Amino acid sequence: MKSPALPTIVPFRPELAEAFRSLNRAWIEQLFVIEGNDLKFLNDPEGAIVAPGGQIFFVLDGADAVGTVAAVLVGPRRYELAKMAVAPSHQRRGLGRLLGQAVVDYAVSMGAETLFLVTNSQLLSAIRLYERLGFRHATAPAPTGYARADVYMEIRFLVGGSTTA
Repeated sequence: MKSPALPTIVPFRPELAEAFRSLNRAWIEQLFVIEGNDLKFLNDPEGAIVAPGGQIFFVLDGADAVGTVAAVLVGPRRYELAKMAVAPSHQRRGLGRLLGQAVVDYAVSMGAETLFLVTNSQLLSAIRLYERLGFRHATAPAPTGYARADVYMEIRFLVGGSTTA
C-alpha cells in the first residue's frame, strides 16, 4: 500500500495569487465582512506582501493550492502572520500548523525580533493553533486596522531564533 504524499509548501508564485484571494475570501465572507485592509492584500498580494519583503506560502495538494498564509513585513524586524486559510476539504489534517510554522521559520530566517498576529476570539481552533506555534497573548501596541480583530498574539525572538515567553 502506498503511503499518502506529504503536503508540499511552496512560496508565492504569480499563478497562485487567485488561490490566495479565493481561499481567504471564502472564510472571511463566511464569518465576517471583507474590510479595506483585506482588500489591500487580497487584490495585490505580490505588491502588498511579497515586494516589500514579506512572503506568502501555499500548501499544495497536487497542483491545487488548498491552504495559504502570509508573512507581512510591517516594520524593521517585525512581521505579521496574516491571511491564513485552509480549504474546508483539507482542514483537520495539520496543514494550518505546517503553514504557521513556515511563517515562523521565515520570520526567524529574516532576522525578525517580533512576529505577531491579530484574530477574533470566536476562532478558538485558530487561537489554539497559534498557542501551539508559540504565540502568546499580549496587548496590541497600536490599532489593528480590522474591526473584527479582538485578539493580539506575538512571538518575540532572541538572537539565534529562540523565543521569549
